[in-house]
Parts: sequence; C-alpha cells; structure tokens
Amino acid sequence: MTDLDIRCAGHPDIDAVLRFWRTAAEGTSITDDEAGVARLITRDPGALILAERDGRIAGTVIAGFDGWRCSVYRLAVHPDCRRQGIATALTDAAERRFVALGGRRIDAMVLEANERAHHTWGSAGYHREDHWRRWVKPL
Repeated sequence: MTDLDIRCAGHPDIDAVLRFWRTAAEGTSITDDEAGVARLITRDPGALILAERDGRIAGTVIAGFDGWRCSVYRLAVHPDCRRQGIATALTDAAERRFVALGGRRIDAMVLEANERAHHTWGSAGYHREDHWRRWVKPL
C-alpha cells in the first residue's frame, strides 16, 4: 500500500468524513454530525484515523481509548476501494495506537447484519463474543 496515506483526522476533515460515511459506512450513529465528530477530535485527536489515496478518503476507523478499554468503531472503506488492503492498514494503525497507549484488548463494534464486516474482522484475528450484548440509551 505505498500509495496509501494513513493519518489522524483534524477539524478541517469533518465535512469530508461525514460525506464519506454516508457513502461507505453501514448504518448511522446519533453522533454522525459535525458536533459529534468535532467533539471526538477535540477530546482525542489521535482517535479518528483516515486512509487517503490521492488526497481522497478511502477508509476510516475510530480507535478510541479511555484509559481502560480499546474500542474500535466506524471501520469503513469506500465501495470502490474494497479488497485492496485498506481495512487491514486501518486496523493495523488502530492496533499500533492501542499498543503505544498501553491497551490490552480491543473491542470492535460490528453490525450484526454486516456479513462482509464479519469476514474482515475474523481475518484480522478478532472473534465474536456471544455472551456479551450491547445495551444503549440515547441521551
């Protein structure tokens, strides 16, 4: 992947990231807006990782660490760029970040219905834990 640039997102990237997610990400989140992404970048400037090719976003991953847990969200690759190693490059970047921060285990949020993602995560060495369920409450 010599033509791929992996970097952390900054505030000037917010609009492009939101447009990218509308095209490439499965599902939506309550925080998929300018304020939500800005809050993420401000609180943890290294968490939103971009993969770019020719100056355009080809993939994203959020690698959040709260000092206790390493959590991965929004691994997304543009439909025209899939099967080219971009997801692997992004998960590798997230894992390097977590190791540098002292993380010990990664939890990846993966939509149940996204079969393609199940294969991607399994290929990267992750496994599903059926004894846990996510409980949510919008604020």
